[in-house]
Amino acid sequence: MNAAATSVRGWTLTSRVTALFALMTALVVTGLGFYLDRAAGVALSQRADQALIGRVEHFRNLMHDLYNVEQMEQRPALFESMMGNEQDVRIFRRQGEAPFIQSNPDHLQPPEMTPLPVGRPVSSASLQTSFRPDGVKVRWVSALADVGKGGAGGDRVEIVAAYVMVQESRMMHSYRWRIAGAAGAAILLTSLLGFLLLRRGLQPLEAMSQRAAQITPDRLSTRLEQDGMPSELRRVALSFNAMLDRLEAGYDHLAQFSGDLAHEIRTPINVLMGQSQVALGQRRSLEEYEQLLESNVEELQRLSRIVENILFLAQADHATLAVECSALDLHEELGKVTDYFEGIADERGLRFELQAQGTCHANRDMWRRAVNNLVINAVRYGEADSVIRIQAENDASGSRILVDNRCEGVTPHAMARMFDRFYRGDRSRSAFTESNGLGLAIVKAIMALHRGTAAVECPQPGWIRFSLFFPSAATQAAQLQVPPPLPT
Repeated sequence: MNAAATSVRGWTLTSRVTALFALMTALVVTGLGFYLDRAAGVALSQRADQALIGRVEHFRNLMHDLYNVEQMEQRPALFESMMGNEQDVRIFRRQGEAPFIQSNPDHLQPPEMTPLPVGRPVSSASLQTSFRPDGVKVRWVSALADVGKGGAGGDRVEIVAAYVMVQESRMMHSYRWRIAGAAGAAILLTSLLGFLLLRRGLQPLEAMSQRAAQITPDRLSTRLEQDGMPSELRRVALSFNAMLDRLEAGYDHLAQFSGDLAHEIRTPINVLMGQSQVALGQRRSLEEYEQLLESNVEELQRLSRIVENILFLAQADHATLAVECSALDLHEELGKVTDYFEGIADERGLRFELQAQGTCHANRDMWRRAVNNLVINAVRYGEADSVIRIQAENDASGSRILVDNRCEGVTPHAMARMFDRFYRGDRSRSAFTESNGLGLAIVKAIMALHRGTAAVECPQPGWIRFSLFFPSAATQAAQLQVPPPLPT
């Protein structure tokens, strides 16, 4: 059985559907053949019954017109010629006596029957059935008849008659062979037509398969054809193309991420190698070795921060971090953030304006990390001697935090990429805060873990605004009932 199942699994879709179609046709045609055979058999049997009943009633009427039994005995050929088939049985006898007219070529034994009384018409219900040794069906009837009008002679005869369905049996035998031949031809014809129609109908699927085979990592831009496809395959092609769009975007993102990561790590490694090689070129003083080690430690710390940020983003992408949220006072928490960055902001002539009220439902550490990244980004790219506005408020849907700063020359293209990993809008100033281009990407990942959103816009010329929206506790609980969407 396992071998048969394995063999079936190796069939093509066309072969499987053709086989199922042939099986279905065989079942339908066979069922129809059985029905027709049954209906024909019933019709022939009813015709034979009517013929037998008619002849027996005719015998009754004929005997009624006679005067006595002796007239029947003198003309037996008259009754023997009225039964039709040569194999039919006709027996006339007085009750309890031997037959005086008998025709039974096959010497059939009548079944036990109670003769129908005089005056009771013969019906199909009064007939009985037996079978010859060769299986031919025989219908029997026994009826009483008065000889002479009004029974004046006092003679009463029992009529035993049988209809041997020889011709009907031959007809049914030939009919069954015709049905079998027609059923076989119908099965073969429908299977062949089904196979041809399937081959033609599945050509779009074959074309789709050949098109899909052309898709490789180097040719992810290839898409399945949708024009001219059946509606069912068009939906499949649409879904498949949408999947390819996501794969291509993810592949491009991964390729860009890998290149950016290699570039970021190469710089501190080259610095470490260059400084170490220069120091080893000749003997140095103790102070020079200490300076070298301090410089190497700074580069290693930079590498450590990059690795830490990448690990955090990897965990956030796979939703492996358990976010435990609590209520945070927005004014108090944002005040701590502005106090922490006030010294760095003063160096560039920047000052903070804070307007905050209400609470926020979030993880404290992640919330601080996200807001810190926005604030340090504003300090890094904000115009010198300007103001950084921080606003926060909440309502029934959640809380929103806005960070505005003056920044000239921000293009829509740059804003669309600001949350990408390793993207830095102004590399000339990135070294001021030792940026590695992962700060805003981390903000986006943190917001995804909170089922929130991070956005950037230009509220007015010369200004840029970053906004964070944290859903309320009830909203987050409702969203956690379904799987979160994969981060893009």
